[in-house]
Amino acid sequence: MARIPRPRTAVLGTAAAVLLVAGGLLWRTHGGPNASGATAIATAPPPPPPPPPLHWPAEPLHQLLAAVEAYRDEGLHPADYKRDALAAAIAAGRDDPATDALATGAAHALALDYADGHVRHRSRLDWHVVHAAPATLDADLAAAVKADTLGAYLQGLLPHDPRYLALKAALHATDHGDGDDGEDGDADADARRVHIRASMERWRWMPRDLGTDYVWVNVPTYRLALIHGDDVVASHVVVVGAPKTPTPMLSANIGSIIVNPWWTLPPTVLREGAGKHYAAARGFTYVTIGGKPYVRQKPGPDNALGRMKIDMPNPYAIYLHDTPAKWGFAKAERALSHGCIRVQGIATLAGELTQPDTISDAMADLTTHTLPIQKTVPVYIVYFTAAPDADGDVVTYGDPYDRDAELIAALDHDKSYKRPDSAAAVKRSSLTPKRESTTNGAAPEPERAEDPGTNATY
Repeated sequence: MARIPRPRTAVLGTAAAVLLVAGGLLWRTHGGPNASGATAIATAPPPPPPPPPLHWPAEPLHQLLAAVEAYRDEGLHPADYKRDALAAAIAAGRDDPATDALATGAAHALALDYADGHVRHRSRLDWHVVHAAPATLDADLAAAVKADTLGAYLQGLLPHDPRYLALKAALHATDHGDGDDGEDGDADADARRVHIRASMERWRWMPRDLGTDYVWVNVPTYRLALIHGDDVVASHVVVVGAPKTPTPMLSANIGSIIVNPWWTLPPTVLREGAGKHYAAARGFTYVTIGGKPYVRQKPGPDNALGRMKIDMPNPYAIYLHDTPAKWGFAKAERALSHGCIRVQGIATLAGELTQPDTISDAMADLTTHTLPIQKTVPVYIVYFTAAPDADGDVVTYGDPYDRDAELIAALDHDKSYKRPDSAAAVKRSSLTPKRESTTNGAAPEPERAEDPGTNATY
């Protein structure tokens, strides 16, 4: 049984302001000056005063500077945390309100970046995994300063997953010594460093507790893993979204396993005239619901979802499913789908999530069976272009959606970076493997569509 790899070298873990809104209290008085029946409105009490400025004694100030100067360990930049100004204040022996304000701002920025990542516009990178910095961050930071434990507190905010620690260890082997990703005469080392830094930043976007049992789909590796604790109990080849229809990065809990699912085409398929490809001989039926035309495909060997769908409710209509197009699993570059995850050997995965006998019994015929999951199993669809292998050695992968360059530009405040235009995107997509027809010559089929009966997605 494989285990999540650990690094070969051991590597060293606001308060949101609470706004009290007092609703207006209306009352009618029955005597005194307002006996006429006038309505009096109670005003909200004044907000509490802000906390007193945080004072920085010499010891926590030195701890802060040491933490900032360790920026290379995390692939970050010292300018974001006022390193030079902090060093000058310490060298001058300053102990004044200006120094306190400087240190508080630098410490808050560093703590927030450790806890929640430096780049905030994650949705632009199609990243929707739920995570946020602790609501008590500012209060915890102040407590650490007063207790002279700032260094340990800041380290505790970072991910401690062994995969992050492996990346952190590997980063030193590519370090230029100046903290930049500039030219050093070794293009391979530069590219490797980009992938590692981008992947470390994405780890800072991840929840610190992933759960005991979870499904892990890393898009650039085209693989799915079922993980229990530190053990990889199952591994599957997958097909992910093509560059034109990329799979969004998200987290969701598995809701049910649907054996022999129906598949519903979106109405746009009919409007585009593609409906002629979906013949009754292949199990398609035409229905009208609420005045809208729909085409649904019956369960069977030709169904676009194959024999099984693992549902995980989410706003992006993404799920795991089987496929009749097995050819995709044999390709090296498997960014081929319309966004959903096609899983090789999905029945085996489903058996791990429930009971193998339950799955085999449900697959004995073509009746649709919905099997609920009795425990919470999160699915994390992620994008790490650098990750440790089973031996703990960090391997870099391709960047099928061209995401790393934009992320590194944001980390480095590179204003010259421009996202690829549509023409470039079309050119890139032309380099990906073309979708092949199935053995019966049917047209390629998108997986994601709305179910007219239940509003679920098939």
